[in-house]
Order: sequence, then structure tokens, then C-alpha cells
Amino acid sequence: MPQQFVPLAERIADALLESSPAAASFAGDHRFDDQLPDFSPDGVMAQAAMLRDAAVALSQVDADGLALAERTDHAILSHLVDRQLFELTELRQHEWNPLQHNPGALLHALMARQFAPVAQRLESIAGRLEKIPDTLAVARTVLRDCPQIHLETAAQQFAGSAALVRDELPPLVAQAPSLASRVEPAAQAAAKALDEFGAWCAERATRGDGRDPRLGRRLWEARLWYTLDTELSAAQVLQRAWDNLERVTSQLREVFGVSDAAGIKAALDELADDHPDNDSIVRLAKESIEETTDFVRLHELVTLIDDPLVVQEMPEFARGVAVAYCDPPGELETARTPTFYCIAPTPADWSEQRVESFYREYNNHMVRNLTVHEAMPGHFLQLAHSRRHRGSSRVRALGFSGPFVEGWAVYAEEIMAERGYGGVPVRAQQLKMQLRMTINALLDQLIHCEGMTEEEAMALMLERGFQEEGEAAGKWRRALLSSTQLSTYFVGYSEVSAIGRARPEHLSVREWHDAMLAEGSPSPRHLRSLLNI
Repeated sequence: MPQQFVPLAERIADALLESSPAAASFAGDHRFDDQLPDFSPDGVMAQAAMLRDAAVALSQVDADGLALAERTDHAILSHLVDRQLFELTELRQHEWNPLQHNPGALLHALMARQFAPVAQRLESIAGRLEKIPDTLAVARTVLRDCPQIHLETAAQQFAGSAALVRDELPPLVAQAPSLASRVEPAAQAAAKALDEFGAWCAERATRGDGRDPRLGRRLWEARLWYTLDTELSAAQVLQRAWDNLERVTSQLREVFGVSDAAGIKAALDELADDHPDNDSIVRLAKESIEETTDFVRLHELVTLIDDPLVVQEMPEFARGVAVAYCDPPGELETARTPTFYCIAPTPADWSEQRVESFYREYNNHMVRNLTVHEAMPGHFLQLAHSRRHRGSSRVRALGFSGPFVEGWAVYAEEIMAERGYGGVPVRAQQLKMQLRMTINALLDQLIHCEGMTEEEAMALMLERGFQEEGEAAGKWRRALLSSTQLSTYFVGYSEVSAIGRARPEHLSVREWHDAMLAEGSPSPRHLRSLLNI
């Protein structure tokens, strides 16, 4: 019966949260804060069985008899269950990607977010710390044939996690000294295990005999379908990306009033001369928050929400994949905790030339555009709206669509620049970012499915994307470290911007954007149905 869906959805939501402490932490459910993921063979088998049972139960629901909102939630939950089962049993990253076993983010979430008293969070931290040695022992038994690049990155990130335990935990313990006798020995053992696991990864990386990090077309296309939740095929995504590359290049020529690629490069090089450094980049991001917030308010682009936002350096355990990220409270979080907008400065061992290249890419105008994407009115504001959605179940809180979230952020860059934020310099960087996210989709597919070489990828990024060499080299690594996520920006933007352009005449821009953000973070195809367009 249709009325059975909501209680079934709630039972499945509980099972999903209990089986994945990482998913629960991300969602803001603190019932499992003392747990770590179980990637042992028995743990994986139990989780797969739960997911199969959930898929069968959902298939027995008469979805056609449900109201639109619940019919959408049924589709979202079914897709989420199927996706997790695919990840666990087909992709099986826990068997070849050591980054899957890094507990740094789960520890940092408890240290950084003040959702509960220190003593309560330390109890949970202690529980996780105590499990780290055994969890990493399991990781060594299940990991095999790991790609060299994943091992190298893991060595760096596990060192960062060990530093997190050693450096950031003592100030918390000082606030609850009665827990020191439990936390400190667990921290010491955990830091030692993290260091040893990082060294194990580093040693294995030197062998150079791991698997190719490329997934191959069959596995990549299957994962793409689950990641994008779109009607577009991989071939359509590829063709649309090539077409968009030409369109945006033409727009850049118009903005600069030049006739060829050399003219675009010269103009971008001149803008790149105005850039921050390690001492000023976080300060510039903070200043950009104030600018973008004032601009959104003045132009009535979307309703502002007064949630806390903290701009800070990216923690070491998270570095090596992306330059910046937005870390929001979970959709189920009830405490008023901040969103973190994190930026990674350059590593201490980089050469002066490489540092200069990095900051020419992330120049003052690009940082302003980046702030639009990561914070205002991008991820920070969109996710603040998303957390306020209330449905009949917790499905929307768990069924997070990467293409919608990234698509909105890229669309936000466009609507800000088109209305004059930052003038021509920011408009130029926004279009350059359009080239970047379009090339991301090309790299994602061509590297994993067509054997694109590093030389070919670098040429595409440097010549067609006008990227600095350091940025391009980092993207090559990211494309090998991840799969299908790089396609979410282009596909999400294409679909979200189409929804934005479908604004009914009787609604203002702010009213239409508010409506687009009021449904949580569903995939664009579901949002179109919910908005009746």
C-alpha cells in the first residue's frame, strides 16, 4: 500500500545510518559518533545484505500511488540504495583505495564542530581512537593491488591525521581533564597506528607495481550513471562538453576583445599578476565573503540565511585532492554549528616557481569567483537552504545529489558574474572556470575510458583551458584519484542552469531561486518534476 512507504523509508534510513558511521557523521546523526566504518569481509557482507533487503522492500512499494513528493523520495531512496550496493560490491574501493580507510575526517568532525559539550564529544573521539589500530590492521589485510598515486596520497593524508591527533586533541582534553586517562593512551596508540599505516602506504608506493587507477569504460560508465542520476549517456556528456568548450572560448574572446587563443592567454596572464600568497589567501577569502554577501543582498538573487561560516586553512589530512572545499553541517544536525570554507595554501616543500604558478592560477579575481562557488551564493548558502527542507521522511537528508550541489555552485558563478560582480576580471575568471569544469568532464571520461595520457591531458588543460601548469598537474592527479565526480560540475551546471532559465514570468529571480533551493538537494531531473517544468 502507498501509505507504507514512509515507515519503510524511515527503517531503511536508520539501517543506512547505522551501517555507515561516515554517512551518519556527514548527515549530522550523532548516534554512531564512537564508531568507524567496518570494511572487514564480514562487515561488508552484512552491509551488502542489508542493502539488498532494502532494494527488495522498495521494489514492492506501489510508487505510482504515492503523492509527488513521496514518489520522488521513493526514487531517490531506491537510487541511493542501488548506488551504495554498486559501490560496495562492484567498485569495491575498500579493497584498493587506502584513502577509504582514513579516519581523519571522522575525528576532525568531532573536534571542530561544537554540537555538544566537550566531554561528550571526547567520549566519542575516544571510542573512535580506540578502534583505529584494529581498523587499520583490517585495512592492511583487505587492501591489495593499490594504485601508486593512491598510496602516495594516502601516505601524506595519514601523516596529517596523525598530526591532527597529536596537535589538536590536547587542547580539548585540557577542557575535560577527567577523561585524560582514557583519551590520552588511545590517542597515543592511534597516532602510532596512523604513522605506521602511512609508512606502509609509502613503502608500497615505491614498488610501482600497483593497479592502473583508471576504471575502464564498463565500470566507469556504470558509476557515472549512479553519480549523475541523469538521462544523458556518457557519449552525450562527452559531445556536449566539446561543444561547450567552443562556446565558452568564444565568450572569452568577446570579453577581452581579442581574436584568438594567444590574445586570451595574454589577457589572463595580466590578470594573474594580481594574486595573493600563503599569508593573505585566507584573508582574501574572508573579504570576498563580505563582498559576495552584499552583492547577493543588493541584487536580490536569493534569500540569505544567517548561518555561521568559518573560513580557514584546509586541514592537512584532507589535502592532496582539491584546492578548496565547503564542509557544511549535516542535513540532520540540530545544533547551530558552522560551515567550514577551507582553502589549502601551498606545501612547505614546493619550489618558489611552483608556488608562483599556484597563485597565478588562484589570483585575487579567481579567489573571488571561488568564494562564490564554495560559499556565497554557492555551496554554503544552497546547503543552508537544503537543511531547512522538511519532508515526510529523512530521504532528502540522505539522498544528496552531487550534480545538483555542484551544478548550483557553477550556476551561481554565472549569475553573479553576469550581473557585474567583480567586473571584467571576475567575469573572465568565471568563464575560465567554465572551461575548467568542462575540461573536467572531458578528462574524467577520456582518462578512465580512452587511455588519455598525462601529456595529452596537460596539453588540453594548458592550451584549451589556459590553466597554469601547477593547477593542471594537480587536476591530472585528481582525475586519477577520483572517478565520475569531475563530471558532476559540467552535467550539473547544464541541468541546473536550464532550470534557472525556465523561471516563470510571474516570479522574481529571488523567488525562483528560493523555489529551486527549497526541495533539499535532489538530482536536477527530480527537481524539474517537483517544480512542474
